[in-house]
Amino acid sequence: MSEFDPRYGEAVGLGNAIVRLVANNPGPLTGAGTNTYLLGTDTLMILDPGPDDAAHRAAILSAVAGRPVSHILISHTHHDHIEGLPALRAETGGLTVGEGPYRASRALNEGETNPFAKSSDTDFVPDIAMADGDRLDNGEVAVGAIATPGHTANHLAFTLGEDCFSGDHVMGWSSTVVAPPDGSMRDYMTSLERLLGHAHARYLPGHGDLIEEPHKRVSALKSHRLMRERAIKERLQKGDRTVAEIVAALYTDIDVRLVRAAGLSVLAQLEKLADDGAVVAEGYGVDARWHLA
Repeated sequence: MSEFDPRYGEAVGLGNAIVRLVANNPGPLTGAGTNTYLLGTDTLMILDPGPDDAAHRAAILSAVAGRPVSHILISHTHHDHIEGLPALRAETGGLTVGEGPYRASRALNEGETNPFAKSSDTDFVPDIAMADGDRLDNGEVAVGAIATPGHTANHLAFTLGEDCFSGDHVMGWSSTVVAPPDGSMRDYMTSLERLLGHAHARYLPGHGDLIEEPHKRVSALKSHRLMRERAIKERLQKGDRTVAEIVAALYTDIDVRLVRAAGLSVLAQLEKLADDGAVVAEGYGVDARWHLA
C-alpha cells in the first residue's frame, strides 16, 4: 500500500485509452482507496463510481470533460464502489451495468441475519445485466464480463482487450476478504480458476496498483488459500474448536483492525471444508464449534 501513490484527484493515464482516479477513502479494507476507471476516448464508459464523495465525483467529471458517457459499469455492490452512482448517473446519464442486485452467497441459517447487507447497496438493479461471457459495445469501447463470485455473489470482472478489471476479486495491495454469508470461499476459489482460463496482460484492480503478471498473482492467491485451509485443519487436529482460537493461532502479527476480517475469512474456509465433508459444525457462524469429520 505504501508503494502505491494514489494521486488523489488526478486522472492517471494507464494506456489503452484507460484512465484511473482513486477515491480518497483509505482504510484497512480499502488500501489507498477505491479505484474508478474511465474507458474510451470519445464516448466513455465509467467503471465503479466509488464512494459518495464530492471531491472524487468532481475529479471524475473533470476527467470526463463533457464527453458522452454511455455506461456506468459496477463490479459489485459494496458501498465503497457504488455509493457515488446516483449522483454520477444524474450528471452523465450513463446506463448502469452489473451482474444483478445484491444477494447473499448462501441461504441463511434459521435465525441468522446478514450483517453485511448494510455494507452493500441492496436497492441497485442494473439497467443492463451481464453474465459470464456477455459483451457490451458502445461503438468505441467493447467490454466483456467474467463472473467472479466469491467476494460477493454479484461480483463481475470486466475485460477490455488484453486488460481485465478484476475489482475486489484480485486486488493490487492485499488478499480479498471473503465473509459469509456475504461471500463464499468455494465460489471465490472457482472464480480464481475461471480467471486462470483467460489470458490477460494485466489486471486493473478495484484497490491498489496495476498487476502486471496476473496469472502469477492468481496462482499465488490460490496457493495461499489452500495453505490456509491446511493450517485450519491442523489447528482442528490440535484441539482448536472456535474461529477465535484459530485466528489467535494463525494470525499472530495482525493489525487489530483486521481481526474481525480474519475471523470471517477463517469462517469462509471452514464453511467450504464443511461443504467438502471434511469438517462438521455445532451451530453456525463465528460462534460455532468445529470438528474434523
